[in-house]
Amino acid sequence: MASNLIKGTAILTIGLFLSKALGLLYVIPFYAIVGEKSVGLYQYAYIPYNLALAVAVSGAPLAISKFVSKYNALGDYATGRKLMKSGMLVMSLTGLLSFLALFALANPIAGLVIRDDEQIFTVQDIASVIRWVSFALLAVPLLSIGRGFLQGYQKFEPTSVSQLIEQIVRIVVVLAGAFIVVNVLGLSPRIAVQFAVFAAFIGALAGLWSLYHYWKKYRDEFNYLLTNSPPASSVSLRQIYTEVFAYVLPFVLVGTINPIYQFVDMVTFNDAMKSIGLASVSDLYLTKLNFLTHKVVMIPVMVATGFSMALISIITSYYTKNDQQGVSRSLDQTYQIMLFLTIPMVIGLIVLNNEVYQFLYEQDAAGAGVLASYAPVAILFAMFTVTAAILQGIDHHKWIVFTSLLGLLVKMIINIPLIKLFETNGAILATAIGYSVAVGINLLVIKKALNYKSQMVIRRLVLILIFNAIMFAGVWLTTKGLNALHVPVGRWQALLYVLIGTGVGMAIYGFLSFKSGLAQRLFGERLTRIAQRIGFGG
Repeated sequence: MASNLIKGTAILTIGLFLSKALGLLYVIPFYAIVGEKSVGLYQYAYIPYNLALAVAVSGAPLAISKFVSKYNALGDYATGRKLMKSGMLVMSLTGLLSFLALFALANPIAGLVIRDDEQIFTVQDIASVIRWVSFALLAVPLLSIGRGFLQGYQKFEPTSVSQLIEQIVRIVVVLAGAFIVVNVLGLSPRIAVQFAVFAAFIGALAGLWSLYHYWKKYRDEFNYLLTNSPPASSVSLRQIYTEVFAYVLPFVLVGTINPIYQFVDMVTFNDAMKSIGLASVSDLYLTKLNFLTHKVVMIPVMVATGFSMALISIITSYYTKNDQQGVSRSLDQTYQIMLFLTIPMVIGLIVLNNEVYQFLYEQDAAGAGVLASYAPVAILFAMFTVTAAILQGIDHHKWIVFTSLLGLLVKMIINIPLIKLFETNGAILATAIGYSVAVGINLLVIKKALNYKSQMVIRRLVLILIFNAIMFAGVWLTTKGLNALHVPVGRWQALLYVLIGTGVGMAIYGFLSFKSGLAQRLFGERLTRIAQRIGFGG
């Protein structure tokens, strides 16, 4: 089962990495086509869309994965199939209702954002893009239930591939559409943004096509398991949905807590900036925070997301079988690998903030500063995702609700005062404090509920931090030396510096990890054999 965790995590993480990487890289040409001012409309559309999507999906992928995994572990494959059939209808209905609600509420939401005539956008600008993106709600819920069902069978490849196809199709439509609107038809970049957000709907249809292909591939296997399953009639639809809905709120909160934090910034940031005389630049700074740098910061979080998606069904299986040792091994493995991979990525963003921002967008000290301040919060995002997944796996759903809402309440209380004191960094600090509260309580609950203690994880975390400190020094000295010789001009020189700095960091971190044996212990026998071939001890 431990190998299933590594395999499932690897598949999901690779898919998420490629999807996130594409979701970041397409911003480069899109930014060039529509410009910094118009690109801000994009984030004003997607934050309310993500919240509406949470209502439509209701945590379906992970909730259904947990439910199906639980009954499959008991040999009851019919109950999961019964949920799948009725869930398609339910998801279609929630998607339709969420679409209608977001479409109707576009104007009121836009009114919360526009607080001063000096701002770049109008209420109508923002309402329009919200309406265009709302169409995706008609397709994405069906996509989510299909992914959840397949993950319940520990089939992680369909989720990974469908996410990738969805992203590729969406990006092609975004870029082709924006280019035609601006450069061929000569229309406003703001119209191009409207078309770009509608691409989410087209991408979701492509993802559905991909999942249907996988369903045909696995159908015979699933039908064989179904024929050897006890009848599903022993568990009524009412009982099924009572159990599933018991999972829903925690899953919704885990899936949407980050967009909710962003929404808090979206409806408070402009007003707070106006109160300190910065209304004319508030849209631009909010775009840097909630869209441009947020996309970069979320890349390290994909590691945790991949773990959580694989972790829930596996921990649920261990927990259902009362296998305490299996649960503890999974926790040890998860914490260590997640931190081993996430921390150096964050360090890299901090040290190379100027070069990364210049490569992706343009040379902008303010934007690079936001990225450097925001990057460390990615570790908290990752820890929250993983600890919440663990609590879900052991049926401690009420604690997820409590810690999520408590952290959010802290963010709401301190956000405006901190923005008034520290501007954009104040919003980042409020997010960090809110997440710290939630993660801290989650860790305490896990420790108590599972009687979980692991000095090994603490020792290895110290070792990981030491390695990262050495790597930080090496990359920082390299970057300073390069800039002393020649300050990068343009995107491609900045990319060269990013590649050199990243290469130095990987070489230092890799050498220390292999030389100490840490990498071999974390990633198993195959990596140990590779390490021995290249001259490192096992």
